[in-house]
Amino acid sequence: MLAAINISKSYGRVHVLRDISVSVHPGKITVLLGPSGAGKTTLLKCMGLLERSDCGTVRIDGKEFHFPVAEGHSMRPPWPELTVVFQQHFLWPHLSIRQNILLPVQHRTDLSLPRFHELIDLFDMGDFIDRYPNETSMGQRQRAALARAFVLNPKFLLLDEITSALDVEQIHNLFLHLAEMRKRGIGILLITHLLGFARALVEGAEGDEVVFLDNGVVIEKGGVELFDNPHTERLKKFISGTRFNT
Repeated sequence: MLAAINISKSYGRVHVLRDISVSVHPGKITVLLGPSGAGKTTLLKCMGLLERSDCGTVRIDGKEFHFPVAEGHSMRPPWPELTVVFQQHFLWPHLSIRQNILLPVQHRTDLSLPRFHELIDLFDMGDFIDRYPNETSMGQRQRAALARAFVLNPKFLLLDEITSALDVEQIHNLFLHLAEMRKRGIGILLITHLLGFARALVEGAEGDEVVFLDNGVVIEKGGVELFDNPHTERLKKFISGTRFNT
């Protein structure tokens, strides 16, 4: 299990996260919802050990990382078991799309080329696989970043608004693949503004969770029922204001 336990984070005098506890279980999807500036991306970075929390604990498969970090202690993320994909693509500009995807696995013997080709087909990348990032569209670069993460077969996958540059067909393909990764036992934390996408993912999937974050505080947690029966006025207002999202 991947868990954030009583995590708080500030930047100067700005409190971004306040005593947050969120978990991601193997073979389950945790959807993180909230308005812009709620602290979602900061929480994802803290859970991925890309940011140091001010206090609290991150637990990854029984190994605990306590904050603040004691002097002289390292905080090395357990990559590739824990892999993150951001809305920004972070592709190497001097490498082709093919080289970008294969770079993380070039020294791993447990990953095979069939998995790579499966992802090329999934995201329909054959026509641009040997182009450089600056020769491709935003959506094509987003697909490359996703394929680069998926080829690692991580235990836990953290995804931050990864549908923003994808068209409807690619979003559907991504939906099917995330559902398949859940069946394989991969734990997924997903930040998305697409309520329909989020709802469809967790609907009928026992154990998946929806977490609503606002102003650095968890307002509500629950299952798919939160979309129809939110308990707080704040979540009701959020759902009403985003009803036109896919």
